[in-house]
Amino acid sequence: MKLAKALTIAGSDSGGGAGIQADLKTFQELGVYGMSAITAITAQNTLGVQGVYPLTPAAVAQQIESVASDLAPDAAKTGMLFSSEIMKETAVQIKRYHIQKLVVDPVMIAKGGAVLLEEEAIRTLKEYLLPLALVVTPNIPEAEKITGLSISSFNERKEAAKILHEHGASYVVIKGGHADVQDDIVVDLLYDGYMFTELVGKRVDTAHTHGTGCTFAAVMTAELAKGAPVTEAAQTARHYIQAALEHPLGLGQGHGPTNHWAYGRRQGKVRI
Repeated sequence: MKLAKALTIAGSDSGGGAGIQADLKTFQELGVYGMSAITAITAQNTLGVQGVYPLTPAAVAQQIESVASDLAPDAAKTGMLFSSEIMKETAVQIKRYHIQKLVVDPVMIAKGGAVLLEEEAIRTLKEYLLPLALVVTPNIPEAEKITGLSISSFNERKEAAKILHEHGASYVVIKGGHADVQDDIVVDLLYDGYMFTELVGKRVDTAHTHGTGCTFAAVMTAELAKGAPVTEAAQTARHYIQAALEHPLGLGQGHGPTNHWAYGRRQGKVRI
């Protein structure tokens, strides 16, 4: 049986809840061999981001080249890319190595409020990276920044999904965790250019949500690497995050990290 391989191109989170660390943990939990290209080193914990130290575009490009030229990822995801220059280099390498299953998670703002993506890079994201994306997975604030829309209703979320699709992403998932709390459910909206699919989960009242966005995209990447269709990968991501929120680790004094092994434990695959 062929071992599926996935590459994450993202920032390092010293607190271990998001970024490269979250992605690799998620890949491992789902039985996928994980590889990485680090775009920036962050000093952060559950209370916020204390520092961001980007790598050079050449360093990022060389990491991707080293991995892709030898280990041939079956799917890849991008997280915090930080700058236009890094984003452009990433796009060059994605095209060079014909990585078709690309999940773009447009990480812009950390839970602690730190801006992790420059304004200029948002324009570059739309021009260079979204046309390469099989899937883009913004939350509502990120979708607002990319599209320029103010999203306060479900119909406005649908309009934003259409715009993101027009920018080139084959599939769009706008995550619903940031929606105004009106009931006890969360709806992630999937759009394939023709129809909308609602991925529904129970809203969980918890502060331990750091890394959920990265992890959602990482689940999709892992499942795509294994050959799952996009809709099925998105459903698995919804279930994975639901398990993480329902079984928080309770670490730290602020926004605690995602429980990356909760889904496997619920399935009887992980014992702690």
